Amino acid sequence: MDVKNAFLNGELTEEVYMQLPPGFSQPPGFSHKVCRLRRVLYGLKQTPRAWFAKFSSTISQHGFSASSYDSALFFRRSDHGITLLLLYVDDMIITGDDVQGIQDLKRFLGQHFEMKDLGPLSYFLGLEVSSSSDGYYLTQAKYTSDLISRAGITDSKIVDTPIEYNNRLNTHDGEPLPDATLYRQLVGSLVYLTVTRPDISYAVHIVSQFMAAPRSLHYAVVLRILRYLKGTLFHGLHFSSQSSLTLQAYSDADWAGDPTDRRSTTGYCFLLGDSLISWRSKKQSVVARSSTEAEYRALADTTAELLWLRWLLQDLGIDCSTAVPIHCDNRSAIQIAHNDVFHERTKHIEIDCHFVRHHLLQGTLQLRSVSSQDQLADIFTKPMPPGRFRDLISKLKLVSLHPT
Repeated sequence: MDVKNAFLNGELTEEVYMQLPPGFSQPPGFSHKVCRLRRVLYGLKQTPRAWFAKFSSTISQHGFSASSYDSALFFRRSDHGITLLLLYVDDMIITGDDVQGIQDLKRFLGQHFEMKDLGPLSYFLGLEVSSSSDGYYLTQAKYTSDLISRAGITDSKIVDTPIEYNNRLNTHDGEPLPDATLYRQLVGSLVYLTVTRPDISYAVHIVSQFMAAPRSLHYAVVLRILRYLKGTLFHGLHFSSQSSLTLQAYSDADWAGDPTDRRSTTGYCFLLGDSLISWRSKKQSVVARSSTEAEYRALADTTAELLWLRWLLQDLGIDCSTAVPIHCDNRSAIQIAHNDVFHERTKHIEIDCHFVRHHLLQGTLQLRSVSSQDQLADIFTKPMPPGRFRDLISKLKLVSLHPT
């Protein structure tokens, strides 16, 4: 559903003045007057917050509560089930297993705002959503196609991977771009594309590091990502209706992989049953002195994401009371988590150690050793040869959904 002229519903709580609008017929003595706003207008910095406050207070009257872990997610439980509403500015998704509750909510919203019912979910913020008996599919094919056109790629050349195997970019590769505008636009758009394309997360994480002063070789990698996307236009996520609701995680790190500053890369992913629901590729903030330290810092980041996901899923009515397994392929990092004795080699990461160990002892998580070959988070930490890359994509259940 969509709210028409949503921002005009907000209520102004501050004193705001504006000049008389052009063409306003001024009565005598009004030449030095200004207008005091009684309602919010588009363009005010307060307007988005005022609209959100108005919507939140209104929907709370209908018995909805905002999630403590995502302020834009509202829910209401009843004897008939749960009704969920996700709001993004003036666009919203309404779902749940309480059919009558959904109809009641739509009528309630129509009484308070000017609404437009767009029917069953098929398109939301650039995400194309399709459903079948086996679940939901999320793609961004049109968004991707428009992005490729914006980059001026008209030939049919495609590549197998978004970044070449063993490609380690540094700050001074190539010649400076005379105008970095297009580079920044393309990279910013690719960042949004990673919402449904985890397979490009690592490559986009790399090119995002050169936004300040991009060079020709950095731009060449951006074009390679787009050529990979051209060959995998309809790839996307599949959320299986047959999958269990058991949460598990994979945590990995590539030690000292950045040739410029020798910092490591953290990669993690979370699966709910067979469905990939969260992932990340991120350069660590400090230089790790060993591969074990890099892996342990990755475990700490994974644990932080795990806590948020558990809380959010509980708001959605999914039981996450059992310990969530985190798969790690570094036995030394796992041993540190189970060992409460610090020594010279680990005392500088004591905070991370205490954080992971605390939740390990609390029963929030359990650490499981996994072989490097079965480490699914590997795809978020380094460039892959084509065979290995395809294998991980398959294991992460990234699918290609061709239009019918």
